[in-house]
Amino acid sequence: MSTVKIVEAPEGIGGQGFFATSLDSVVGLARKNSIWPLPFATSCCGIEFMSTMSSHYDLARFGSERLSFTPRQADLLMVMGTIAKKMGPVLRQVYEQMAEPKWVIAVGACASSGGIFDTYSVLQGIDRIIPVDVYVPGCPPRPEQIIEGVMRIQDLIGKESLRRRNSEDYKKLLEEYMVK
Repeated sequence: MSTVKIVEAPEGIGGQGFFATSLDSVVGLARKNSIWPLPFATSCCGIEFMSTMSSHYDLARFGSERLSFTPRQADLLMVMGTIAKKMGPVLRQVYEQMAEPKWVIAVGACASSGGIFDTYSVLQGIDRIIPVDVYVPGCPPRPEQIIEGVMRIQDLIGKESLRRRNSEDYKKLLEEYMVK
C-alpha cells in the first residue's frame, strides 16, 4: 500500500481520510499556485521575461503559465522596463482595471527607480503611481531573479488574509495612491 505525501499542505488537522484547515489557508494555497500575470514590458527587462517564460526556465511550473493580456483577467501586474512619464496614466489605468485581489512586481532597475535614466521624461519608479508588492533588482535581471520575484509574490499571496483587502490599512494605502 503506497501513501500519498502532501508536499505543501496548509496548517490544519488531519486524520484517516480527512483534513481540516481554515478557509484563508485553502484560498491562499489556490491563489498562489494559479497566478495570472499581465506583462507590461517596455524594454530589455521584457526580453528577459520572455526568456523566463521559455522552456529552459519555464515559469509555468510555478503556476503562472497563463499569461493574460487584458487587465480584467489578470491578478499580477509585472511592470518591466523603462516607464516614461507619458505612460504613467496608461499604467495606472491598467492597474485600476484589474480586479481585486491584485499584486504588482516591479522588474528591473528602471521600473523600480528609473534606472540609469535620471531624466525629465522617465518615471523614477512605478511606486510613485501604483503600489508595488515586490521589487526585482537588476539591469536587466536574470530569469532566475524574475522567478525569485514570482516566488516572493507566491509567499505573500499564500499568507495573505482574505480580509486584508477590507482592512483600514489597505484602504489608507489605496487613498495614498489615489486609487479608486
